Amino acid sequence: MDKGEEIEKINREINQCKRCPLYQSKINYVPGEGDPSSEIMFIGEAPGREEDKQGRPFVGNAGKYLTETIEKILEIKREDIFITNVLKCRPPNNRDPKEEEIEACSIWLIRQIETIKPRIIVTLGRHSSKFIFSYFGLEFTNIMNERGKIRKVRKWDKDVYIIPTLHPAAVLYHQNWRELFEKDFNTIRSVIEGKYKNKRTSILDYFNEDKESN
Repeated sequence: MDKGEEIEKINREINQCKRCPLYQSKINYVPGEGDPSSEIMFIGEAPGREEDKQGRPFVGNAGKYLTETIEKILEIKREDIFITNVLKCRPPNNRDPKEEEIEACSIWLIRQIETIKPRIIVTLGRHSSKFIFSYFGLEFTNIMNERGKIRKVRKWDKDVYIIPTLHPAAVLYHQNWRELFEKDFNTIRSVIEGKYKNKRTSILDYFNEDKESN
């Protein structure tokens, strides 16, 4: 079974999940979307109102800002990466995820990560960052201290880079954080270009070449 087929299988299972009470109040499950063969994975915390309506991650105002930043600074199309959340159902009134919800739902994210095996994981916000740091055996303090710092771990017989940043919804609320957010994206870009600069002429060449090899 290839990565695409495995992700589809996981999505079908997510769409039947009743592991926590959130399934009772949600409109749609939001498994995630994008290229399962991508080397880059973005992970947020939980779906919001628009995501719940559409069953897609990051499609509200915060999602539009995230997409614009990905395409402007990384020069990568959104569909060429994989985007998901720790929780696959919307918490009521967009409240923060509860620890027991994260514990119940994280099996799906772990399966997605273990299927995709990305080289770069970008965590959006403190809940996502805290979970991913724990999963990879890293110590997490707080998002403002950790954001923009590159963590390298060895996984799947390769170097994996974890880069936490602010959640785009928080950036829209705190306009003075835009500069920090975009600085972090320049860090993400430097990781992509630095690792592959002697092998590919551009970021897009890198993605196209990897797709052709799959």
